Amino acid sequence: MTRLSVNINKIATLRNARGGNIPDVLKAAVDCQRFGAEGITVHPRPDERHIRYQDVRDIRPIITTEFNIEGYPSESFIELVLSVVPHQVTLVPDPPDALTSNTGWDTITNKDFLRKIIARFQEHGIRTSIFVNPEPEMIKHAADTGTNRVELYTEPYASNFPNNPEKAIEPFVKAAIAAKEVGLGLNAGHDLNLDNLNYFAKNIPNLLEVSIGHALISDALYFGLENTIQMYLRKLRF
Repeated sequence: MTRLSVNINKIATLRNARGGNIPDVLKAAVDCQRFGAEGITVHPRPDERHIRYQDVRDIRPIITTEFNIEGYPSESFIELVLSVVPHQVTLVPDPPDALTSNTGWDTITNKDFLRKIIARFQEHGIRTSIFVNPEPEMIKHAADTGTNRVELYTEPYASNFPNNPEKAIEPFVKAAIAAKEVGLGLNAGHDLNLDNLNYFAKNIPNLLEVSIGHALISDALYFGLENTIQMYLRKLRF
């Protein structure tokens, strides 16, 4: 069964637009869990334009569901993760000024870099995942880093889905097969939504987790947060 992890960055973006504490990011994390989310994801960036480092520290003790911290492994990010000890850390190759994640790691060029960082996290019992494009070669080399999982970057699937679902999903099926062959767990995320999620989940073997933020929080403006989380969960139950 594929787990739904709700990325709450956009709630923090709204809070930060006015200052103060409305909406309350900590309450949102607890509410997402209460409404059925099987994980909470945050992606703190150096400029703290949405989730702040202190948010990460404050969320950890108040939720019981899986906590996943995404980010580029700068030294400050590594120190944050090691101090919080989440269930999972997802490493993304974003430069500090990136608007959003837009590609996966080159696991050949960055293999030694990733291997050292992953070892540090695993020494503290933190499951690791690395963000990759749906390329079997990159997934096979990801296994050499010692990571537990890979997370497929699904923006290309989401972009092509309306025109040709079968063609859009094809490279992701191949990537999922490659992950299984090298013994890696499989996550996915980026631009998955109510229109394309069910087809993706049905066709990707061994999919353990999806992380969804922007679309889910946007849908919650229309449908309400509790109802929206349940709508997404139904797309994963078949």
